[in-house]
Amino acid sequence: MSLEDYILQHIEPEPEYLHRLWRATNVHTIHGHMVSGHLQGRLLKMLVQMKQPQNVLEVGTFSGYSAICMAEGLGPGGHVWTFEVNDEMEEFTRPWIENSAVADRITFSIGDANIEAPKLGIVFDMAFIDGDKRTYVETYETVLGLMRPGGLIIADNTLWDGHIIDPAYDRDHQTVGIRRFNDYVAADNRVETVILPLRDGLTMMIKK
Repeated sequence: MSLEDYILQHIEPEPEYLHRLWRATNVHTIHGHMVSGHLQGRLLKMLVQMKQPQNVLEVGTFSGYSAICMAEGLGPGGHVWTFEVNDEMEEFTRPWIENSAVADRITFSIGDANIEAPKLGIVFDMAFIDGDKRTYVETYETVLGLMRPGGLIIADNTLWDGHIIDPAYDRDHQTVGIRRFNDYVAADNRVETVILPLRDGLTMMIKK
């Protein structure tokens, strides 16, 4: 048994619907490995339960797994607005969100969150950034401007499978984008920051 298997056996079980979504994502999409999965999904749900946000912004819906997990943790009146820039994902993702038990708590839109989210006129309490790694800094600035003081921002993939410290990836645009983001956030006195070495790296930031 691997350590990961041990962990998964000792946390809240993955709901059957989400397990089917995880399997379908891996079978039917090109980048199935990008789906949040059991451990990260349960963490996102728990963070929402702890934070009790009214308005949650997600940048990068992919197959909808993380949006559903966050929506599971919401209290009365809470809502997730999630944006996916890749319109080719809509045919797969929309039915999974709309057929979920938390469909009424999620608004799924195709479009660039950097452009579309500010148009909502909403102040967010929590955000999950999981979009284009090349533009993480720009997305972070957009999201930070929409957050209330004390709001929680989570950025995914910030350790990028260890590539961030591997010189072999110095010319990889996504790796460079994440390195730039990590350096930028570490020097930003507008937030308090911690990186969790969970899965592919999660950076958590509290807006001061």
